[in-house]
Amino acid sequence: MITDRKIIRLLILEDSQNEAARIVSLFRNAGHATRAQRIASLDDLHLALNNTWDLCIAASHCQQLTPSVALQTIQRTFRDIAFIQLTESADATHLTAALKQGAHNALAQGEDELLILVANQELANLSARRARREAEVTLRETEKRCQLLLESSVDAIAYVHDGMHVYANHAYLKLFGYQDAEILEGIPIIDLIASKDQERFREFLSSYPNADADSSLTCTGVTTTHDHFPAHMSFSAAQYDGEQCIQVLIRGTNHCAELEQKLRELRSQDQVTGLYNRQYFLQLLDSAVERSINNHQANSLAYIKIDNYSSLEADLGVTGIDLFLAELAQKLQQELSADAQLARFADDAFCVLAPDTTPQQHKTELLNLSKHVDAHLFEIKGRTAHTTLSIGVAILNDKTSKPAKILARAQRCAEQLPQGNALKIHDPADDLAAAANRGDIIAMVQQALDSNNFKLLFQPIISLRGEDNELYEVLLRLVSPQGEEVAPADFLNAAITAGLADKIDRWVLFNSIKLLSEHRNKGHQTRFFIHLSSASLQDPSLLPWLKTTLEAAALPAEAIILQVREVDAVTYLKQAKQLSNGLRELGCLIALGQFGCALNPFNTLKHLDAQFVKVDSSFSKELNTDTEQKALKGMLTELHAQNRQSIIPAVESASILSTLWQAGVHYIQGYYLQGPSQAMSYDFSSHDI
Repeated sequence: MITDRKIIRLLILEDSQNEAARIVSLFRNAGHATRAQRIASLDDLHLALNNTWDLCIAASHCQQLTPSVALQTIQRTFRDIAFIQLTESADATHLTAALKQGAHNALAQGEDELLILVANQELANLSARRARREAEVTLRETEKRCQLLLESSVDAIAYVHDGMHVYANHAYLKLFGYQDAEILEGIPIIDLIASKDQERFREFLSSYPNADADSSLTCTGVTTTHDHFPAHMSFSAAQYDGEQCIQVLIRGTNHCAELEQKLRELRSQDQVTGLYNRQYFLQLLDSAVERSINNHQANSLAYIKIDNYSSLEADLGVTGIDLFLAELAQKLQQELSADAQLARFADDAFCVLAPDTTPQQHKTELLNLSKHVDAHLFEIKGRTAHTTLSIGVAILNDKTSKPAKILARAQRCAEQLPQGNALKIHDPADDLAAAANRGDIIAMVQQALDSNNFKLLFQPIISLRGEDNELYEVLLRLVSPQGEEVAPADFLNAAITAGLADKIDRWVLFNSIKLLSEHRNKGHQTRFFIHLSSASLQDPSLLPWLKTTLEAAALPAEAIILQVREVDAVTYLKQAKQLSNGLRELGCLIALGQFGCALNPFNTLKHLDAQFVKVDSSFSKELNTDTEQKALKGMLTELHAQNRQSIIPAVESASILSTLWQAGVHYIQGYYLQGPSQAMSYDFSSHDI
């Protein structure tokens, strides 16, 4: 299911109006809101390029405009339009040639499902490119504003790369007595330091990349007139003109270094506990994200929530709760390692960032902290107070781009603990569960695959000719987190869109084979009809996997009948034929489902060794006229002449049984006989239907 309904603007280079309409229909059936235009000539393309387009799909050949000319024309206009080239075949030569010409992607004509998947990928890439360009524009505007601020700053600021000046503002030039910034750019920063401090400065600068982000050094500066002055220098990592460098901020005698340091501490401290405050911790978190991305460094972020905070506040009062928090902060500092960055993040919560540590590595320390706080009694103004902690932990690593998400994960883990006094580490499956709870069907499907909690139902297929074959169709069901069944069409279509259909097929096959093996070991001769999606039709690894799975379950191959939809067999006829031949060699049977809707349905059967044919349910639902009855009987007569076993589904009443009997139908299925059930309990020995 597509949740993003953003309109896709689609150009189609195609001579055939019908084929272009079919491609548009593919996108709409996949859930995309599409505005499309067919082009067949260079004039068409020039006219179309006056508007904005997202995606161009080019047929392998076009009489008046070749795909290569169309691509070159688009490139000359400097339009960012994702270009997908359809080729005559999936041969590597054709695909490589298309990619060399500049197409973003290439695939064989007729690979409809793959086309949608590739288009989704290219549209996502297009969206990322556009977002990047917008970010670059924003960055340039920000850099301009920063440049103006630097020039107008009363503080002396310079940028240094490999010890050399790459930029200095007016205050910096004035401080050292330089008139021209270009002259200073060729001078090492160490030449501006008095000789007595140069060795210390050199050592500091060489070790700076491993130092804290907010580092400082006080030394003696030297002007062009050889005057000396004490300078308090603050260093921070920065970028200038795309280069990693160090920002140097220098304050001379007109600044009190101790006062500045004190003010900085006051701005970063929580006044009650003396720990870092929320604002400063967020800055630390931003720096940690940068280090994680640049240095591939992992960090553990813990959200520590005080249990029963409201009750404590009511009991201790305003003054008492502040004293309690101050004592608790001291306890946290005592229990946590020296390099842990601890902050009071909210009235009832602390945060701790442990660098170079994963949540699993941090777990022991946090559990000990929780244990010791639980055992501790706080003496507050003659009263004894006790509390426990709920701790949520999340990892911050090189996959992290938004600190707010990591904070939210850790906080959510802490708040999800039912009784407090416990610890929970964030699991990515929690995010999947949250998306599923919000109604995201793809998340529900992925969660069901990961948790092995799809539901299988079984509906009997009963012989009209007096045979007692035990046949069941296996049906898949998905239950939402709210306990409601999701419509099969909804979640199966969503699975196809998300590329999960083949995984679902494997899940159904594996669990069906396992259940069938157990059921047959009890003396039954049951066989299963199991659905295959179009994704499995195209999967060459299916047959070897199926052979191994059947052997492991000690299940004879003829016990399962793999059912393929007619529409999928028509679309992927070559692959369906290969699968049919492979299944015959393996000993499995094949069924063709939803039969009779194609323009020439019997043409498909020329290529498939389908022992069973299940007629589309629309035929049984429309048997109230002579015309429909004759059409069905004619179809069945030809099927039976080919020695195919016929199945009529959707039998909802006894009124059509005589018609089906007279038509020679082999098997029937429907709610009149029995609906889908979790139990295989139908009595096939009874033929009184």
